[in-house]
Amino acid sequence: MTSIERLEHDPDWYEPYRISLATRANGLVFVSGQAGIDEQGRTVGAGDFEAQARRAFQNVATVLEQGGGGLSDVVKVTIMVTDMSHLDQIVRLREEFFTEPYPADTLLQVAGLARPDWMIEIEAIALAR
Repeated sequence: MTSIERLEHDPDWYEPYRISLATRANGLVFVSGQAGIDEQGRTVGAGDFEAQARRAFQNVATVLEQGGGGLSDVVKVTIMVTDMSHLDQIVRLREEFFTEPYPADTLLQVAGLARPDWMIEIEAIALAR
């Protein structure tokens, strides 16, 4: 039987929505999509893709740290953006936040995210520590 453990952070910016920031199961950590929001759930950098993207990557790192790991443990990311014109910024930020071998990646342009002011959301799968 597989045991599933919820990873938490205080404050937990997704608790009001009944979403786990991440779960750990079978040697993997599954990080829920992280947007450019602060720890109180407020969107950062209204209209500023770079600010939101940086915060989304930082949120993924923060959640992974709760499980004793980090971005170097990420094996797969899915990045959702509302405007693909930011591709160059995404590539640059991937290089900044991840190291070789870079994780597998799916990049999608979506019509919208959970909040209309969100421009990016990143989910990840990482090795558990």
